[in-house]
Amino acid sequence: MTITEIRTHAASDAALDPTAFASFAASFGGELITPSDSRYEEARHVWNSMIDKYPALIARCTGTADVVAALRFARAQGLEIATRGGGHNVAGNAVNNGGIVIDLSLMKEIDVDPDRRVARAQAGVVWGELDRETQRYGLATPGGVVSSTGIAGFTLSGGMALTTSKWGLACDNLLSVEIVTADGSVLEASTREHPDLFWAVRGGGGNFGVVTWFEYRLHPIGPECFVAGTLYSLADAERITPAWRDFVLQAPDDITSTLVYWSMPSLPGFPEELHGTPIVGVFGLYAGDATEGEAALQPLREFATPLLDLSGRTDYLSVQNTWDVFFPTTLRYYWKSIFLDELGEADIAQAIALAEDKPTPETLFALRHLGGAYGRTPDDATAFGNRRSPFNLSIDTTWSDPADDGRMIGWTREAWQAVRDRTGGGVYLNFAGLGEDNELLARAAHGGNYERLSAIKRHYDPQNVFRGNVNIKP
Repeated sequence: MTITEIRTHAASDAALDPTAFASFAASFGGELITPSDSRYEEARHVWNSMIDKYPALIARCTGTADVVAALRFARAQGLEIATRGGGHNVAGNAVNNGGIVIDLSLMKEIDVDPDRRVARAQAGVVWGELDRETQRYGLATPGGVVSSTGIAGFTLSGGMALTTSKWGLACDNLLSVEIVTADGSVLEASTREHPDLFWAVRGGGGNFGVVTWFEYRLHPIGPECFVAGTLYSLADAERITPAWRDFVLQAPDDITSTLVYWSMPSLPGFPEELHGTPIVGVFGLYAGDATEGEAALQPLREFATPLLDLSGRTDYLSVQNTWDVFFPTTLRYYWKSIFLDELGEADIAQAIALAEDKPTPETLFALRHLGGAYGRTPDDATAFGNRRSPFNLSIDTTWSDPADDGRMIGWTREAWQAVRDRTGGGVYLNFAGLGEDNELLARAAHGGNYERLSAIKRHYDPQNVFRGNVNIKP
């Protein structure tokens, strides 16, 4: 590659040294994209259309050696570092202004061992790709329900899934990782090698390095599953919500369920006369035999008179991409969450009141039940905190007009703060707004694990190289 000019965007605050860049480019095996490149506009955009950042350099890596080279170049040049896997993080941490994006999206290798029930996948893989490969053998690991979500960020920050009651979080099913640490070392981390680092990456986010490979435990599921998906009128929410709570608290591990306050989507496949109608959606997946699942999930379909019942038998891959159509790259997102130690009358009343006041039809409030394997995992087994909380409430504010950004963010923060003022609950890092109030978020996410995480951060990243996240300070 011949470098004649390196131009950064006006929003950037860094300039790349041409001589150093030329040396780096000569040894880099992937693609280097600067603001003068025709690919730059496409490459800098991420899933959340609200995120509008201009890095000085995007380094699309083809393997671990490229990651090491990009990291060393970034440190030598004093560039802020963002790491991109699937680019699906709501806060937009996969890109920055004026720094380097270590882009792993070309790293797509997947290896499935059906006899050992283990999958290894590179960090650029998204859940739809991993699910497709593991389902060839009737296997899966807990993963994201929007198929374009990257495995990397989702797993490192916990990873709540449709099978969490049965098999826990995505991070609970990690067997090992390959990680490039701040000094450029390439380490294998597992319960046998660097166990402190392995403990930290299971819920500690991207604070400890660039994970290049993930090794997951797989479980038998599919290809056919039974799924409950019943939509009721929001007018019945006061009756439905406690009935759902009582059901999930007694449900077997095979059932993972979510209740949402939403509006009937204005999309094909939904009755046009009901488009925009405020609703309560009750969803559940049975992680076992489909016939057994139909009987086990039947109560979710009978809480009131449904507006629409979408329940039925389907294949696991279809389940895993059900939500894709509702969250396209054309919309703007600001999502916050909070863990609830109980779901009492006051909690339900507050959630319904907020739902009735939601600022757009696309905005939804999701109550996720976190029982079974999730709740039986000790608080200190991984870095992920809040294991004793059986519910998580996320406020998923969604809109389309950039002029509404300030109003939407303000409304969501006020709603979230009102819930937290009353509950004092922890937070889920994958739904953490734009990462404002970093110290509060980091401590609320990790609870009693925070000090141990900080000590591990001091060991592996004492200069806080990896800080473009909900940061654990060394």
